[in-house]
Parts: sequence; C-alpha cells; structure tokens
Amino acid sequence: MRRFAPANPLRAAVLIPIVQDGAGAGILLTRRAEDLRSHAGQVSFPGGRCDPQGEDPVATALRETEEEIGLARRYVEVIGFLPDHLVISGYQVTPVVAIIEAGYSLEPDPTEVADVFIYPLRALFDEEQHRTRTRKFPDGEMEIYDLSYDDRNVWGATAGMLITLYRTVLSNPHP
Repeated sequence: MRRFAPANPLRAAVLIPIVQDGAGAGILLTRRAEDLRSHAGQVSFPGGRCDPQGEDPVATALRETEEEIGLARRYVEVIGFLPDHLVISGYQVTPVVAIIEAGYSLEPDPTEVADVFIYPLRALFDEEQHRTRTRKFPDGEMEIYDLSYDDRNVWGATAGMLITLYRTVLSNPHP
C-alpha cells in the first residue's frame, strides 16, 4: 500500500469531545451537511484549518467546535493530544482530546452540520467493529478503516483518529 502524504500540508485541528450520557461514555461526532464543497455528508470531528496567523491547535479546535456545533468552551476540558494525522486532502491535523462537562448544550450550524451524534466508546473498543478496506486513487491505493455503529459508517481520517485513540488507551492503561 502506498502512503499518501501531502508535500506542504496546511495545519488543522479537530476536537475529540468525550461525553458521558445515560448510555455511557462516547464521542461527539458530526455528519457534515450534504451541500458542502468538500467531504459532504461524511462523519467527522468538529474542527478545521488553523488561522495562518499562528493560531495553536487548541484554539483552532475550540473555535471550530463553537462555530460548527455551538459547544461553549466553558464545558471543554482539554486532556491531551493524539499524534498529528497527515490526510490526503492536504492537511496535517492535530487531534485535541477533551472531556465535555455535564450541562453542555449544542446548537449545530445547519450550513455546516447535518447531524450530531454520540459514538459510544463501547463500540470503539469492540474490535469486531474495526474493519479495513482498500481505497483506490488515480496514483495508487491506500488501506483505510471503517467503523460501523447502528446505521452510521465512520471512515477515513476520522476512523483513523478513533483507532489511534483506541490504541493509545490500550497502550497506556491507568494504574
């Protein structure tokens, strides 16, 4: 398999928002609006491009999360980072991991987000849900992850970051 890495990637950041609800812990994910220019209808984390004037990944992730899903910063406690992910669309993405405090509310921007849902951690830690497939491109092919839950399919960079989170937790058990 060929690795696709952009030569001069743009900086971006996403928030991996971990929440607790009645069904247990999970991660807030969005389904992008169907009429967007890029990645329309795909499942993703809230996030986007860093301001070229030197905005850091945390500021980017928090700003984009507020803009996209209306999650106020006062409910977000950043607990760490995953390794940067290079994505074939030309970005170097920093995943910012955070715990979302109880009492939060969401106001998704319908021009960017069609849906917000919780992907349960129990589904992420079910290895039977981890599937790979080969995606073909004009100049090669790449293996990508597919994660399914209910009628939703998480794939590509988002699934890759979730798998990185899964592997990070497994390799760093809490004493």
